[in-house]
Amino acid sequence: MSEPYQQIKEATAAIRSKTTLIPKLGLILGSGLGKIADQLKEAVHIPYGEIPHFHATSVEGHAGILSIGKLSDVPVVLLRGRFHRYEGYPMQEVAFPTRVVCALGIRTLILTNAAGGINTRYRPGDLMLIEDHINLMGDNPLLGPNLKELGPRFPDMTEAYHRDSLNTVRDTATRLDIPTHKGVYVGLLGPTYETPAEIRMLRTLGGDAVGMSTVPESIAANHLGVRVVGISCITNHAAGISAHRLTHQEVMEGSKLASEKLGRLLSNVVPLLATVG
Repeated sequence: MSEPYQQIKEATAAIRSKTTLIPKLGLILGSGLGKIADQLKEAVHIPYGEIPHFHATSVEGHAGILSIGKLSDVPVVLLRGRFHRYEGYPMQEVAFPTRVVCALGIRTLILTNAAGGINTRYRPGDLMLIEDHINLMGDNPLLGPNLKELGPRFPDMTEAYHRDSLNTVRDTATRLDIPTHKGVYVGLLGPTYETPAEIRMLRTLGGDAVGMSTVPESIAANHLGVRVVGISCITNHAAGISAHRLTHQEVMEGSKLASEKLGRLLSNVVPLLATVG
């Protein structure tokens, strides 16, 4: 048994010792979106520091707590906060919480993030359903020896975001009168925001929103054969679209605009995603 796989087993054992709930879905919540965890019933909250091989989070808006409970009567596991490559963690450590959440037995993983809008039709507070991504981080969580206990050496990424699940989310949003976009998420290393010239380049490449997360988690989950749903909360116009300079405070304020819509959407769509075959 490889050391990374042993570490995943140790982390999952520690989590299972705290609760008898077996989650069907997992959610990773992006900057400023942790209040969705307030909707959980029968919840158990575990700080990352109490889980073997987890790190504490260092970014504002990332609480660093794993929560297991019921969302709309569906057992779920939530990660309130994530690790980022720009914090200095190796990509394998960035993906470690995703692998642990998947090892708890989930079939579907919902990834949310705060993102800048490249598409000029997007406005702060909008929701974008991720239909594909572009990895421009210059790294990959599967780099190095393959963990054969987890998946194949060369996993296919043709459907990195599960189409049927994406359609379920879109149809649910329509029923709830929540406007959504479908688009391509571009993952960059960070921590600097992009230059206006870089945003023009990313738009030419087909990007609709940009951020510094999500891509490693999508790759890690696909490697494990877990379905992935991605939702970007558009918190701001990307660099060069608006006249003012970008700040993390603007991202946090944009997250607040989107969080109510996202929470309502998730509470309605989770029961449907739990039944996707």
